[in-house]
Amino acid sequence: MKLVNREKAVTIQNSDTSSLLEYSLELNDPEIDFAINTIQERYPQMGYCTNKKCKELAYILEGRGKICKRDDEFQFQQGDVILIEREEVYFWEGNCKIIMVCTPAWYKEQCKLIEE
Repeated sequence: MKLVNREKAVTIQNSDTSSLLEYSLELNDPEIDFAINTIQERYPQMGYCTNKKCKELAYILEGRGKICKRDDEFQFQQGDVILIEREEVYFWEGNCKIIMVCTPAWYKEQCKLIEE
């Protein structure tokens, strides 16, 4: 069992429109991670992103918005859950705070930004 106190979480500015409260550095588990992402407007700011290795479960803690795939979009609001499969191509748009759990644990090298 591991406990990560709030004081040990690290804030990471992912872009001008996304900041993460990252618990995973202290959690240090390759199988699963945990972060809270605050999105203002659109992330990524242009194009799309995809996770090559990680499946992501997102719980909308606050706010509302939409998540857009190339051929579809889904409106979300506080209390909703979104499952993002490996290699799905998408972007976020809205003003929201999202709890994110990835398995295996998210790492930067497996994330790809796609310009379009």
